[in-house]
Amino acid sequence: MITVLPADDQQLVRLGLRALFESSDGFAVVAEAADGLAAVAEARRTRPDVVLMDIRMPGIDGLEATRRIVADPALATTRVLVLTTFEHDEYVFTALRSGASGFLLKNTSPPALLDAVRTIADGGALLAPSVTRTLIREFTAAAPRPLTPHPDLTRLTDREREIVALVARGLNNHEIAAHLTVSPATARTHVSRAMTKLGARDRAQLVVFAYQSGLA
Repeated sequence: MITVLPADDQQLVRLGLRALFESSDGFAVVAEAADGLAAVAEARRTRPDVVLMDIRMPGIDGLEATRRIVADPALATTRVLVLTTFEHDEYVFTALRSGASGFLLKNTSPPALLDAVRTIADGGALLAPSVTRTLIREFTAAAPRPLTPHPDLTRLTDREREIVALVARGLNNHEIAAHLTVSPATARTHVSRAMTKLGARDRAQLVVFAYQSGLA
């Protein structure tokens, strides 16, 4: 059973999300929140698998709420999936940098949202859809970014650095394998090793490290 916590200041959105997940097999809504502070408090109280986080909320916004949830050791297994209204929302990359495991637009179809939550709960990240690639490219190119190389970057092999750059482009393991002419298992092993060496929480954080270190 995957437990979810919708956090959105619009009651209609929360009701819709609750109805979707409560009517779908394998999901349970453990709580909901109408603002950022409530999202953090309810996450700490219920420890859900996935928090569905709106960005613009009263009190503290979804970005700060995400930072607090990700930084809480008691919520190490809780993942945050940001739901945003606008495809060109300037906060998306900041959300990933804050520790979100991915994001979707609010007009995503119900089946796609359910699949996304399954992916996030399983430790994956939503970095494959073309909209994600477009957003990451737009937001990181929007203004000069000071590089802050990861302190453990030198631990990566040349192949692992190449793999991390491909992950940052939004490629999944099968696409990486095809690009490098290796097996998907080999690609997965390289990704896993790179995440371990850099201490990445998930693939989304690996993408952030790649951009901050100048690999992408």
